[in-house]
Amino acid sequence: MKISRKAKIKKDVGERKSSKRQIKEQNRTLKNVFLILGTIILISAGTFLFFYNLNSFEYRGIKFDVLNEGGITFYHTSFPAIINGTEVDYNVYIRNDPRKLEKEIHFEGSMYLPLAFVVNNTENFICDGDGGISMYNLNQVFNAFRTDLIKDPDATCDAFGRYGYLQVQEGNLSGVGQFGPACYLLQINNCEILKVTERFLVEALVKNNEMRS
Repeated sequence: MKISRKAKIKKDVGERKSSKRQIKEQNRTLKNVFLILGTIILISAGTFLFFYNLNSFEYRGIKFDVLNEGGITFYHTSFPAIINGTEVDYNVYIRNDPRKLEKEIHFEGSMYLPLAFVVNNTENFICDGDGGISMYNLNQVFNAFRTDLIKDPDATCDAFGRYGYLQVQEGNLSGVGQFGPACYLLQINNCEILKVTERFLVEALVKNNEMRS
């Protein structure tokens, strides 16, 4: 059977229209697929960032990681230090969130570093073991700063800032106050020695970081 030229043209036009329709449908399907994939990627990235930020944050230029060990939450950071003649990343673990410490424990003054040594005249705080932990942390971190903490009951604040001076004692309100170039009064209320000393340590870490930048 012979197909007329007119019918052939009509057939070709119909096939082209059908082909264009198929291409449009395929393109629409591909767009939907890419849209779904893009949405999944965005949700995954957002979820990752959300949980990452729960376990890590920056405070005044210092990165802290939130760790949970044996049901105890630690806030970990590190800084370069010279230990036995070798530069290493010195790890610091505190028990309190530095962002909350800033709101809960007032700090009046500014941190003075570096210092060859610091006189640490502290009352005997037990506080369910927090007193010992606090003094240990102070000693370790300042030693990493290459600053010795010593006891000298006869020493007082040095008006020229040649050495540091810490007076840690009970008070009506927990907080830190500066009363000389490198002299600080750490007042402890209701056995909050860990919070107060960690507030002081965080200020020292921030200052140390600024000096290295």
